[in-house]
Amino acid sequence: MQIRSRALRLAAVAAVAGLSIALAGCSALDTAGGPAALGTSNDINPQPREAVREGGNLRLAVSAFPANWNTMSVDGNDLEIAEIVWPLMPRSYTIDAAGHLAIDTNFFTDIQLTGTDPQQITYTINPKAVWSDGSPITWEDIASQAHALSGTDKRYLIAITNGFDRVEKVERGVDDRQAVITFRQHYADWRGQFAGNGMLYPKSVTADPETFNHALVNGITLTSGPFVVRSTDRTQGRIVLARNPRWWGDTPKLDTITYSVMDRSAYAAALQNNELDAARLTSIEDLATVRSSSDLVVRHAPGNLWRHITFNGAPGSILADQGLRVAISKAIDRQGIANAIENGLVAKPKPLGNHVFVQGQEGYQDNAPPFDPDAAARELDALGWKLQGDVRVKDGRKLEIRDVMYNDPTWVRVAQIIQGDLADIGVKLTIDTRPGQGFFSDVMVPGDFDAAQFLFSGDAFPLASIPQIYGYYPDNLQTNFGRIGSPELNALIDRTLNELDPAKAIELANEVDRKVFEEGFSLPLTQDPGNYGVRTTVANFGAPGLASYDYTKIGFVS
Repeated sequence: MQIRSRALRLAAVAAVAGLSIALAGCSALDTAGGPAALGTSNDINPQPREAVREGGNLRLAVSAFPANWNTMSVDGNDLEIAEIVWPLMPRSYTIDAAGHLAIDTNFFTDIQLTGTDPQQITYTINPKAVWSDGSPITWEDIASQAHALSGTDKRYLIAITNGFDRVEKVERGVDDRQAVITFRQHYADWRGQFAGNGMLYPKSVTADPETFNHALVNGITLTSGPFVVRSTDRTQGRIVLARNPRWWGDTPKLDTITYSVMDRSAYAAALQNNELDAARLTSIEDLATVRSSSDLVVRHAPGNLWRHITFNGAPGSILADQGLRVAISKAIDRQGIANAIENGLVAKPKPLGNHVFVQGQEGYQDNAPPFDPDAAARELDALGWKLQGDVRVKDGRKLEIRDVMYNDPTWVRVAQIIQGDLADIGVKLTIDTRPGQGFFSDVMVPGDFDAAQFLFSGDAFPLASIPQIYGYYPDNLQTNFGRIGSPELNALIDRTLNELDPAKAIELANEVDRKVFEEGFSLPLTQDPGNYGVRTTVANFGAPGLASYDYTKIGFVS
């Protein structure tokens, strides 16, 4: 299986620098030989089930209470929310550190490509698989989700179509435990429709728009996984998961998983104070804090979470002009940003140069335009933005843009570097920090920014994220917060998704990437180095790389 990624957004809230993978036991500062390549390893202290103690509470952190537990919705399409929901919901495949897939037989006994013209996929559901109320998981759950994400009913506020816009129909198979999906157009990433960052929700959530959009805002009830939600407390910022008494698979080793809402900058100190068992680390200071405690270890493994700056090209926005966005992009020193925020975290910091693939993935090419502030200045002159004092002006309007981000020191540092770069060419950048709670629903979705910084996270499938982010469909924006695109780009995206030959799909995906740069859509900055602070007694959890967790094996060892 090719190593691919689908985008799931993550505000700087969730991992201010993101995640990544490396050799087990590799120190984040001991990287002179370079970290392991993406898709080769993870660092989770792997232990057999029999070596893991029965019971215990795994304490984790999130930076905001879920805005919506429906991760397919615009408000819920956030990595932190997905990480809470993963132990609760069905997925079709498990993924190892190399990106290889295996059917998750807890939920599906078989998944087959049963036709190519038309393309047809047959899902056979495990007869033991039930929702948390005891009702069976059936083909109707799959059919209902396919309809909700198809985009045909615009009342569904979906974050991603995930290929269901290419589905002709979903039918009952040999019985209620089998679904047959028939596509009207080929879909290259069909394996990812219920895998990776995708999950299957019950038809009670997806059957009508009002329920889809709002029913899970305050919590989730009907689930199907090794854990269920025991309690939530928005005031205290606490979510507790407990073993699912109806779970038919291996009994989880943990009794509970507790998520506490806290500011991202407090994670390392909370680890040191024995308030957490694991958390992402994003700075040299975080690493030093963890290393100062004998009962903590830094786990490291390169993954596919990456930071970027997105531009707002909506009509009326100061950056509505494609030429202006491209010129500004050329003045941002991405290598300088990589040096500033990753020096000491990786051996040789380098910027990310692709919107579709990350470094280490098959297909990755650096398609980014070169840093060229002189060219940027000339292009701004040609566009009529003339320097008056320190700031350029056109038609009486100053070239001032607002960079919005989660209030975190790393993001602010990135913004300060960009601020200095743009000042050199006469562009004024204002740093506008916001709280993590409501960052997407209150800021990104309504377009309350000129530029914005956050993270995208992928999984082992990439192509679904291309239309989700870079396609422009005015009545179905998905995650195109900047409202930028073109019919030509849409057509190229469609060709890419229609290509079932992996090598040709990679070639087309890179054509998409080059076109995205030409649009001045956004600017990739860096791939996260992937450091986690983890208590030494935690087993089967840490820096996952591309792999999915087996939540029944996570626990503690002596």
